Amino acid sequence: MRIFNARTKKTEEVPEIVKTDDEWRKILTPEQFEITRRKGTEMPFTGKCDLPLGKGLYRCVCCGTDLFEIGAKFESGTGWPSFWEPVSELNVRIKTDKGLFLERKEVLCARCGAHLGHVFDDGPPPTGKRYCINAAALRLFETGGKKKKMEVATFAAGCFWHVQEEFDGVEGVARTTAGYAGGTKRNPTYEEVSAGRTGHAESVRVEFDPSIVSYDRLLDAFWRMHDPTTLNRQGLDIGTQYRSVIFFHSKKQEEEAEESKEKMGKNYKKPIVTEVVPAGEFYPAEEYHQKYNMKRGASCRL
Repeated sequence: MRIFNARTKKTEEVPEIVKTDDEWRKILTPEQFEITRRKGTEMPFTGKCDLPLGKGLYRCVCCGTDLFEIGAKFESGTGWPSFWEPVSELNVRIKTDKGLFLERKEVLCARCGAHLGHVFDDGPPPTGKRYCINAAALRLFETGGKKKKMEVATFAAGCFWHVQEEFDGVEGVARTTAGYAGGTKRNPTYEEVSAGRTGHAESVRVEFDPSIVSYDRLLDAFWRMHDPTTLNRQGLDIGTQYRSVIFFHSKKQEEEAEESKEKMGKNYKKPIVTEVVPAGEFYPAEEYHQKYNMKRGASCRL
């Protein structure tokens, strides 16, 4: 069979890999075996799928076949690693899955038949695909550099579509997730939040590389993208869900946020009403809200 080698950029003839269940159990963890050989699914937001500092590949945990380039990974907000394309259509096999009383497209490793996940037609450009893959089915192979040491920041500045788009454009930001923070209800829905019944603010969680962009620089971007003097309102969006908030994750972030707020206050005639509060539970918004402006060409700028 033919498999594409993502490092040499050449197609190679390789043998298909077939093993018994006992043989697979000897080389896989119980979780890896259950997912790849028994078509299981890991719980969302539990799998670890690291980003390397340089280039990298995600390989099949069973046979080592190259599956996805690190550059094809994006944050879908679903709780599973998502990619918009594999390294080659030769390396994955798509099969109709009629389980769970619905029809989906299952993604398998072409060489060993490992169950990887499913592919959907709601991904970002350029393919419009979302390969939703179990982290336990992947093994990271770094082709250069060291693993990134990431930090997290969370902000609310009105409609999270716009806020996410703005932070995605900041160099050093690795991923963003639109969601809900600062409320009282567990696992709120968009309808509940938009009705103002849960106390949450439309927010964006930002994962960033502090060696490239500082927290203070993220604060500068935060102030520029909205009007921090309007209470519970940004443009035509009115309600506590659109309030201005900096959710700090450490004492250092709190100090920098307060200092930045005081400094920015000198630039406005009206007082800044932005809250600076501890980051509590963050709930990712529904998938269709993730990268909304990028996927649909929408805009909600002030």
